[in-house]
Amino acid sequence: MTAFIRLVTALSRLCGVLAALMVLTSVLVVCQMVVTRYGLRASTTWQTEFVTYLLIAATLIGSPYVLLTRGHVNIDLIPLYLGHRGRLVVAVVSALIAFAFCLLLSWLGVAFWYEAWHEGWHSDTIWSVPLWIPYLALPVGFSVLSLQYLADLLSLLAGHDMPFGIAPEKTL
Repeated sequence: MTAFIRLVTALSRLCGVLAALMVLTSVLVVCQMVVTRYGLRASTTWQTEFVTYLLIAATLIGSPYVLLTRGHVNIDLIPLYLGHRGRLVVAVVSALIAFAFCLLLSWLGVAFWYEAWHEGWHSDTIWSVPLWIPYLALPVGFSVLSLQYLADLLSLLAGHDMPFGIAPEKTL
């Protein structure tokens, strides 16, 4: 089990690095677009669409890293008033619900991606990018996020992680 958790942790960190590189690439492309449009007075064709797809992909693919590092918004008022057992129940139930939701989005994302690939969908812009490329971020991001939720759940149940990161003796 710890090997699985380590593997998922490494995969989530890789997703975080990829997401950061996507954001950096988006920034560089926007700078290039500004220079091209306003400095050189030339038209741009692909930059806006590229940056839009890349930032969406960065959000989806970076989400497992955000969960790994607990970088998301966490409202812990109720868990602070609960004892350790109550916190554990709330954490496990919420992780199970989130895991099921992410699994569903992974499944639907694969179906959506496959349809775009199989039907040869392209964007309706002058760039006409094959849509299976940007749509791939949906099943990849949610699949790794599902794995991260599963790893978190296993870590909670094994006692390797404290629910909500709160030590058992800390209550309000």
